[in-house]
Amino acid sequence: MPHAKLSVPHLNPEESRPGHLNICPPSEPTPFLLKSPYSPAGDQPQAIEAITKSFQDGEKFQVLLGVTGSGKTFTMANVIRNLSKPTLILTHNKTLAAQLYHEFKAFFPENAVEYFVSYYDYYQPEAYIVSSDIFIDKDASINDEIDKLRLRATKNLLTRRDTIIVASVSCIYGLGSPAEYFELMVRLKVGEERDRDGILKDLVAIQYDRNDYALERGTFRVRGDRIDIYPSYDDIGLRVELFGDTIEKLSWFHLVSGETIKEVGEIVVAPAKHFVTREESRNRIINRIQKELDMRLYELQAEGKDLEAARLNSRARYDMELIRETGICPGIENYSRIVENRRPGTRPFTLLDYFGKDWLMIIDESHASIPQVGAMSEGDKVRKTTLVEYGWRLPCALDNRPMNFTEFEYEMPKSVLFVSATPADYELKKTTGNIVEQINRPTGLLDPKIDVMPVEGQMKDLLSHITATVSEGNRILVTTLTKKMAQDLTDFLLDKKVKARYLHSDIKTLDRHEIIRDLRIGKFDVLVGINLLREGLDLPEVALVAVLDADKEGFLRNYKSLIQTMGRASRNVKGRVILYADKMTDSMKKAILETNRRRNKQIEFNRQHKITPKNVQRKLEDLMEIQDPLMDVHGKNKKIGEKRIKGSGSYNIEELDQAMKAAAARLDFEEAARIRDIIRTLVPQ
Repeated sequence: MPHAKLSVPHLNPEESRPGHLNICPPSEPTPFLLKSPYSPAGDQPQAIEAITKSFQDGEKFQVLLGVTGSGKTFTMANVIRNLSKPTLILTHNKTLAAQLYHEFKAFFPENAVEYFVSYYDYYQPEAYIVSSDIFIDKDASINDEIDKLRLRATKNLLTRRDTIIVASVSCIYGLGSPAEYFELMVRLKVGEERDRDGILKDLVAIQYDRNDYALERGTFRVRGDRIDIYPSYDDIGLRVELFGDTIEKLSWFHLVSGETIKEVGEIVVAPAKHFVTREESRNRIINRIQKELDMRLYELQAEGKDLEAARLNSRARYDMELIRETGICPGIENYSRIVENRRPGTRPFTLLDYFGKDWLMIIDESHASIPQVGAMSEGDKVRKTTLVEYGWRLPCALDNRPMNFTEFEYEMPKSVLFVSATPADYELKKTTGNIVEQINRPTGLLDPKIDVMPVEGQMKDLLSHITATVSEGNRILVTTLTKKMAQDLTDFLLDKKVKARYLHSDIKTLDRHEIIRDLRIGKFDVLVGINLLREGLDLPEVALVAVLDADKEGFLRNYKSLIQTMGRASRNVKGRVILYADKMTDSMKKAILETNRRRNKQIEFNRQHKITPKNVQRKLEDLMEIQDPLMDVHGKNKKIGEKRIKGSGSYNIEELDQAMKAAAARLDFEEAARIRDIIRTLVPQ
């Protein structure tokens, strides 16, 4: 049976822009204050100078080709300091984003370093399965803490220039108009004439709820001439004290004890949600939804689709009534084009629109991040087209989408830095040869030696190398091609009395961090995995990487994957790689030649500068922080009770228990609960 055809306009990137932004964040640059106990070393000084100069000379694209362990993050931090621009650091997964977030917070404790990733712990988008006539409603679990950090990120972008956002590809999804978000901010100043009821009305307009009994995130309470606000993006409260119609005092206060933390002269309260609507705009929004609904109902009925028409009419009218009464409805993002008064076919506003005109984009692990950005829009388009065709959504839902890659390219700022040990053809073409190599490490460590061994007898050979490596106090990574192979090999090693674990995508994220931590502290010696053992693992204890089926050409055994995998052995003085293969593939040959080129260059650099290689010294605490990207979001010391048994790298339960009780005694219940949760993970239940 034919369906009503959708007319989807095809716009070029300029036409698909949401519109001009009338936002006025501070224009005066604020210095980025880089704090570090060490100075640039190895290839870092020349890389920092070359990248900074090229950007200042007007170059738009540059590549930092940095080998594993060469300190790319520190180089990036120095470039940010030198350019003094708001910066987006884009990477392709939450684990890497969390790692970078903590590293940059350590480098820039006085500046605004923020974390912007998807706030869903679980997400099932709404969908319609035509073959079985099943509609799957949207089901999602939102992480309240990450939602808070996302709001904090956008608030800081619009109110200060010294902002660094570490983001996943979530940054290319719809976010709501930055102009509307900026203009709806409630600005208060000591000595200003403001009616109390007017302030309350303004707070309600930006989606804050009144709650005089329990102050929660995104609420406010009123006690006489005092208004307490719990900002949606912060961990401390804001108190407004009035004398008549004059703002007498503004202060930040502790949410549990109520004690004043700091008095301020003026403050800005940002909206509690990214999608906000003005009350006076609601009639316009409802009228436009009604107009689009009437047009779509006519199309469906002309096709004889009475069921689809009735379904759409019921759902849309329900949403319109909610918007009329409350200014919001479930799935309001599907009406974002109407709410934001955009033309059909235009993309939604995204985090990129919050940066203004002059900013810096750094794409970390660009060989993986760039393809991921390009892959987001097509799947979303197919799913939503089905929903619209069968009367579950209005056509405007098609314009609630991630940016496509052409639009992403168009919105790139004047300064874009691609960072990777293995940049892809896209980055190399964009930079037209403007590549900065960072091959020599501050530690003097060399790229690992590589041996190619036959497949026949590989288990016996692998066991002998494992035994030798473990006897020296080091660890081993072994990569396989499938999950079953990883599990079977782990079972084989355990039968041979080798302490081994496996790691693959079926294992939960937090469990993965626990496994990696256990490898580092020596609870086991061999970690078997697949492609999870490539980017983002910083394991200085690993001295041997073994690659099984190295000659099986494909995604997991191409040149770039091999380079990344072998790089896991480059943080140990005794780092070594064994490739088990029966033939020499082009990818293997290219990876070996490139590794040997880098190794020879490193040897010569060390000889000239009289450098003796030494292992990377990364504290276990640094790894533990990656487990909790929300820790220390304000630069506070929230590590009470994290002293460890000397030499063991593990938590001291007694000290944790004492710290928990001390936190409870001073009424810091959030800290007490956090320490309690750590104890629960360590003590068998």
